[in-house]
Amino acid sequence: MRLDKYLKVSRIIKRRTVANEACDAGKVQVNSKPARASYDVKIGDIIKITFGATEKSYRVTEVAEHKLKEDASKMYEQL
Repeated sequence: MRLDKYLKVSRIIKRRTVANEACDAGKVQVNSKPARASYDVKIGDIIKITFGATEKSYRVTEVAEHKLKEDASKMYEQL
């Protein structure tokens, strides 16, 4: 699954266009490397996102095309 879609489906970022813009701006890293929106997310990847002055890291635990809002947080583990 594409990184921008994963961020939207998991609800880490609310809109896919915002996720795409964050990737283009270099604010998203996967496994300590800058990632493009087209990166193919795999289980075990570490995603680091910079929101202003704060950084948040997530480990991918599940990849699914669709998730209900209640189950979206099961797709990752916050580090």
